[in-house]
Amino acid sequence: MLKYVLKRIGMAVLTLLIITFLLFLLVRIMPGNPFPSERMSAEQIANKRAEMGLDDAIPVQFFRYLGGILRGDFGKGTSLYYGAPISTVLSTAISNSFRIGGLAILLGSAVGLLLGIVAALNRGKFWDGFCTVFSILGVCVPSYVFLIFLQYTFAFRIPYFPYFFDPNRFLFSAVIPSVSLSLFTMSTIARFTRNEMVEVFDSDYVRLAEAKGMYGSSLVRKHVLRNALIPIVTVLAPLVVDLLTGALVVEKIYGINGIGKLMVDAITGEGIDYNYVLALGILYSALYIGIMLIVDLLYGVLDPRIRVAAREEG
Repeated sequence: MLKYVLKRIGMAVLTLLIITFLLFLLVRIMPGNPFPSERMSAEQIANKRAEMGLDDAIPVQFFRYLGGILRGDFGKGTSLYYGAPISTVLSTAISNSFRIGGLAILLGSAVGLLLGIVAALNRGKFWDGFCTVFSILGVCVPSYVFLIFLQYTFAFRIPYFPYFFDPNRFLFSAVIPSVSLSLFTMSTIARFTRNEMVEVFDSDYVRLAEAKGMYGSSLVRKHVLRNALIPIVTVLAPLVVDLLTGALVVEKIYGINGIGKLMVDAITGEGIDYNYVLALGILYSALYIGIMLIVDLLYGVLDPRIRVAAREEG
């Protein structure tokens, strides 16, 4: 099993390294000027390029940049935040996005799992139909529409929560965006939980367990839910990445200084800030690869067949 884990970690590190190089190469060969040319002369731009080492060969620039990443240094921006260190700006953005995204993940996963279980246990009844309608609405309606509705209802008509994000009142400010972001996850998890549990209920090994006298919560916990969780974990993984990295429109509308808003500002600001785009692209990739690695390892916990295969492989 140890060899299996180390092999997966090695593949994840290699994949991230390749993606980092490709992102770096794409950003460097993109046309255009990374500096706000309207406010800088040609001589100033040339001096800035020399200062940042942009005139060196691509391999030299990449290994210098990679060494900086290993030290936690992503360099400085070219147009955003007056050249402040990117790592400093990212730390604040990551903190806001991860805390709000984490609340959305917990709320969406818990409620979605509960709704899916209730729907599966009441197949063909009212709660099954309610879960189906809720899932359709949650998947079809964008998160920012829910956000605007919640803003209007609970910040304007009933002024209980802040209308915009206030870092000094984080818990109150996080309620509206967290709930709006969680609805898609909630609906997706509920739908998959319901469908997977219904499929497991109709399987032969569950019928065998029922024939042996196992019913109720014991049957659901030991046989149905555990086997249904494997595909649910797979579906949840990309949703976790999306929520942790922030929803672009939701963060922009609610005024959250998170990763999503930072990406929008880096692209639509005064001159595209390629250094921020590169740093955020690497961050997105690292999070996705890390989450998928965790999911890959969780398979071994949830499915004994994978553990056996890993031992045979080792």
